[in-house]
Amino acid sequence: MRFSSLARTTMASPFTVHRLHMRGRHRLVNCLNSVQRTFRRSAGTERGAVQTEGTLGEDSGEKDGPKSFYELMADRQEQAEKSVLISCQSRTSEKKFLNFLSKHGDIKKHFFYESYGVYAVVEFACRDNVVSLLESAAIPSVSHESMVPFKSRLLSLRNHSSGESPSLPCQPQTTVPINELIQRLSREESVDEQISSLTEAYQLREENSRLRFLVCSLLKDIAAAYFPECTIKPFGSSVNGFGKLGCDLDMFLDLDTISGKNLKTPKSGLSLEYQMKRTNSERHVTQSILSVIGECVDHFGPGCVGVQKILNARCPLVRFAHQPSGFQCDLTANNRVAMKSTELLYLYGELDPRVRSLVFTIRCWARTHGITSSIPGAWISNFSLTVMVLFFLQKRSPPIIPTLDCLRDLAGPADESVIEGNDCTFVTDFSKILLQSNTDTLEQLLTDFFEFYATFPFSRMSLNIRKGKEQNKPEVAPLHIQNPFETSLNVSKNVNSSQLDRFVALCQESAWLLQQSETRTPTGVGGKHTTKPWGLATLLLPSQVAGVKGRKKRKPHHASERIKSLLESLKSKNDGKKNSDS
Repeated sequence: MRFSSLARTTMASPFTVHRLHMRGRHRLVNCLNSVQRTFRRSAGTERGAVQTEGTLGEDSGEKDGPKSFYELMADRQEQAEKSVLISCQSRTSEKKFLNFLSKHGDIKKHFFYESYGVYAVVEFACRDNVVSLLESAAIPSVSHESMVPFKSRLLSLRNHSSGESPSLPCQPQTTVPINELIQRLSREESVDEQISSLTEAYQLREENSRLRFLVCSLLKDIAAAYFPECTIKPFGSSVNGFGKLGCDLDMFLDLDTISGKNLKTPKSGLSLEYQMKRTNSERHVTQSILSVIGECVDHFGPGCVGVQKILNARCPLVRFAHQPSGFQCDLTANNRVAMKSTELLYLYGELDPRVRSLVFTIRCWARTHGITSSIPGAWISNFSLTVMVLFFLQKRSPPIIPTLDCLRDLAGPADESVIEGNDCTFVTDFSKILLQSNTDTLEQLLTDFFEFYATFPFSRMSLNIRKGKEQNKPEVAPLHIQNPFETSLNVSKNVNSSQLDRFVALCQESAWLLQQSETRTPTGVGGKHTTKPWGLATLLLPSQVAGVKGRKKRKPHHASERIKSLLESLKSKNDGKKNSDS
């Protein structure tokens, strides 16, 4: 079932309760939970559909309500540990492939995809099945070159028999081209449907999420040569629910899972402890560890190319491309605050399906017009843009999502988290979170987002999602967004004045476009819709906003007539609201 039809039903129905409990038994709550489950299946944050041969499946006994972030991570890591990645020939018979692997144990799930060839991700029922498979694999005998005899769960399938079979069914791992997306959106019947269709096209799918955790697990096998009990976890867009197909894979080398860290020394008697190398600082430890792991990845990691050790950055990292998956990878260590930020965004995305829809739409709009970029620079980052969306949703009346301080107040003892002196505590149990009954449609939220930031006083005020309100800027910067956890930091410190001005101008232009009658409804002749861009699709056309920058160059001190019209309409709207309130 498509999300858009569910969303229309849900958004159009008025809430009959003032406050909404995430685990309530009201019919509307069940409908919302159904919407969220649809999203989680697509985004890779819940087990898949009913299990069938060759497809991804869902285990029975699904609990009511969304999984916690820790449950999600644990389930995905368990799946990855029982999985292998196999390079296949495109004309391999899928039936023969499965029969061959089934000799080593039951196959729970599998899928194929393309990246420098065709690959298969295969999850077995238990880890012993993987061990049996690896024991049957041979080291390739190639006489003309030397090989590093490093055994991993990245394998190649050889077909020693003749004959051709149909091409293997491959799952897409990248987003559709923007022109194709615009055509798809133009065929929808409402702006709400367009936003839902964009989200469906861009968000990480179940298969892509599994592949990301498997790549982390394969890299952990390399790091385990030095730290046998370590784990490597994805963070950021790969797991926070806002990741787009094709996004980079950020990974965190977690050494806190090593046993013995929390053992208490007895007050009397004998005890043992490991002798360890001591260095000048924790940063030096991180740099040393990443340097060694980077060398191992470079020399011994199958499929890992272009390894760069960027150890003097504020957050030291190892960057490389993993060709079998097609991911650009960044490996960091001692990056616990980033993991908490990932968990917070995941929680916000699970609270209301409109959160993810709006974030995906704004991110797509921003990337289309060069507001964000994959290249570091003075642009607004995806994280900053997501925080801006969250802040806007906190400012709704009534709010759609709670403030971080509210989540902090709901936290229990098990939720307490202090990292490097920063209070990173917030509730993780969804059943404790109450949401107010806001019935705004996606179209209304999109239009109001542009209007909100078209007139926001960036020159004086800072955004703060801890309190959900503006505050005076603590420093001189064009754009100031307080880091949710490291509150003394500005997450948008890199943004310069010209980039912020361009963002504001595009917000003004986009708000104006959404107000025009010809862009608000689909066009057609004789009851048949054409593919002429309308609604959200018009906001993704470069020609619609290309003149903003040019007009600013010609008349640096004067707004365009369109922007003037927008500001006048906003003023009239506000005046009318004041009169009605009085």
